[in-house]
Formats: sequence, C-alpha cells, structure tokens
Amino acid sequence: DDGKRGGHGGSVGLGAGRRRCRVGGKRRRGKRSIRAPMRIVIASDHAGFPLKQEILPLVRSLGHEVIDVGTDGTAAVDYPDYAVRGCEVILRGEADRGILLCGSGVGMCIAANKIPGIRAGNIEDHYSAHQGVEHDDMNVIVLGGRTTGAAVAADLVRAFLAATYTGEERHARRLSKVLAIEAHPEQFRAVARTGAQSPAGAGHG
Repeated sequence: DDGKRGGHGGSVGLGAGRRRCRVGGKRRRGKRSIRAPMRIVIASDHAGFPLKQEILPLVRSLGHEVIDVGTDGTAAVDYPDYAVRGCEVILRGEADRGILLCGSGVGMCIAANKIPGIRAGNIEDHYSAHQGVEHDDMNVIVLGGRTTGAAVAADLVRAFLAATYTGEERHARRLSKVLAIEAHPEQFRAVARTGAQSPAGAGHG
C-alpha cells in the first residue's frame, strides 16, 4: 500500500476451504474500468442492515449477481457471525468479492481479516475504495452503516467493484509478504510467548 493520495441469528463456524490468492503474473490494468459481471456476497449486522438495503439494488444495477447472507432486519445480532458467513462464500469460490456492513465498519473489518484468504478494508473515501484493490488485492470492502451516508457508500461500492488488481511487481512483492504473514501465524504466537522478534520483523526498527 503506497498510500499515495490522488435476521439470521446464532453462531456460524468457519469452514475449511481456502482460495489461494494469485500474486504473480501480468494482469491488465483497469483502474476504475468497467468490470465483467461478478458474484458479490453482502452481509451485515443489525446496525449495517439499513445501508445494506440501499446497496443491494445498486450492485444489481451494475450487472453483478448478489448473494445476500443476512442479517434480515434490525434485531440485534453479533457481527462476527456475519463476517464469517459472508467471507465463507468467498472462500468456497461462490463469490468473487464481498461487501460487509456494521455500525462503524471496524468490527466487521477486524473479524474478516482474521480469516485466511480475506483482505478487507474499512473504507470511507473514494481513493481507498479503488486503490485497495489495485495495490493490495482487497477482496472485501467494509462500510459503516452509522458513519457513511447512502450516496457516499454508493460511490465507494462503485469504485471498489470497478477496480482491478494491477499485479505490478512492487505490489505483488508486498502482497506476497502479507500472505507469508498469514501463512505462518505460529511465529507471532512465539513472539507473544517469549518476547522474541519474529523473522518478518527482524531488521526493521
């Protein structure tokens, strides 16, 4: 990330499936270009539900297939359950990208990023909505139902869905390091247990 500016209740278990992320190779640059239709999974908790209802018809109007996995109303539910529910659809290969919503977007984003294979961003501006895909291969956008208006959310969703990962060498290199962190969580358990520095952090102060 260069950072250059320009209801369903109950607990849901995490499935075993995982989709590998393609890092190398050439991909056509398509910044905010028209994308082929995709399968988009959308999930929210009760606080994100009203905004979800605004986003659903927008995504369909852009020509994408929508997979709505709840929640189905404003009765209180737990956001981790719906983060898992939405992300599992991506991991099973049944959706190409995801949109998650909760009150601020923070809780959903934290939960989603605990799931291997998910790269989620809590997005509040147009630049980050497309840059997160182009540079970081973000596959889930997270929105705050209590912090983001419907018009702004629509703009963010359009930018997210139109963007493509560039696959440029510097971005692929950095993404491969992120995937290495994800693939070896045991090294960070050792840091927490012993206070030793992880290989990933060695030489960086």
